[in-house]
Amino acid sequence: MPGSEGASSFAEKLDRLFRATGRPEPSYMSVAEAIRAGQGVAISHTYIWQLRTGRRDNPTVQHLTALATYFGVPAAYFVDDDTTRRVNGQLDLLHTLRDAGITEMALRAADVSPRGRAAINEAIRQIWESEHPRG
Repeated sequence: MPGSEGASSFAEKLDRLFRATGRPEPSYMSVAEAIRAGQGVAISHTYIWQLRTGRRDNPTVQHLTALATYFGVPAAYFVDDDTTRRVNGQLDLLHTLRDAGITEMALRAADVSPRGRAAINEAIRQIWESEHPRG
């Protein structure tokens, strides 16, 4: 998926996080309200829009950290290219899993005992082998 390399600007990185949340994207208003309510950080929806569109490009550490926390990424995502590449790789995997319809299975499997997960894994292995014969 394009974008797995380190994005060059704060706006590109923030845009990537908005697009990775799934469909539909959260509104600027809902992100601002969640940050204010959940983290006690004053931030406006207009400011978030300005950051995402590149009209503003130097957020405070408090706002950078609040946005990272909201999107569930380390704050270093916005400032360290290695972290950006690693997180983008994880976002690519999530996107692939979501497209393949696997996320629902994975979420359900998370509530299954270790023994049950082993049985699920074995069943998937057997199905895969039956659909991919060697030879």
